[in-house]
Amino acid sequence: MRTQRMLVVGWMLALVAVPAAADPEFTSVDFPSSDGIRVRADLYEPVDPSSTLILLFHQAGWSRGEYREIAPKLVAEGYRVLAVDQRSGKGVNRVVNETHKRAKKKKLPANYLDAYIDLVSALTYARESLKAERVVVWGSSYSASLVLRLAAERATDVNAVMAFSPGEYFKKAKGQSYVEEFAKQVSQPLFITSSKAERKQVEPLFDAAPAEKKVLFTPASMGQHGSRALWTKSPDNDVYWAAVKGFLVTYVPPKSN
Repeated sequence: MRTQRMLVVGWMLALVAVPAAADPEFTSVDFPSSDGIRVRADLYEPVDPSSTLILLFHQAGWSRGEYREIAPKLVAEGYRVLAVDQRSGKGVNRVVNETHKRAKKKKLPANYLDAYIDLVSALTYARESLKAERVVVWGSSYSASLVLRLAAERATDVNAVMAFSPGEYFKKAKGQSYVEEFAKQVSQPLFITSSKAERKQVEPLFDAAPAEKKVLFTPASMGQHGSRALWTKSPDNDVYWAAVKGFLVTYVPPKSN
């Protein structure tokens, strides 16, 4: 089993898209969720559209804006990227969560677990409409827990999992070990990271996964909660990026071998 645990010193390191807006770096697209609302996402395309696709899901209260700085850097590494608005969230980095607005307009529930169908729809869209042959699912905070469920339930469609600060965030609704039970079914290459203070909450999920290729990364510095650990303003973003790039190039490179 290729299991890695890292503690690094900070200084060392209709399923048819509807174009909605354009930018030199991305195109905003809409696709349907299973309950009929349109999910908003930003599609970042590399030179080679057959590259491995990374699905990016944001943390609580936020939007796809969490990835405005991160996504172009992944594209620079050769990846195709889709940053998704789940219905549970509002906005960040001056990017409004359009899926949340649409869900509220239809008076649909928009709690953490309600957002799961948006993750499923994004994966279906990636496979069926974007014709992605290899898909990495990447979550932040509550969505980091949901991507473990997605990888368990859609194992043949998910090639790797990246979870930033997952945890048992659904205890009240689903019990003490809801996420861990899904982690026990994750056999794909798995990357889990968190802040230093969160290591104890993520270790049980990491240990539960039977994946032969898995990495648990924790910085020696305080670190950050969720994917914002990779933002330039996060003081230890360089060591997080080194860990992320190392995992990707080793287990899910942009092009299949």
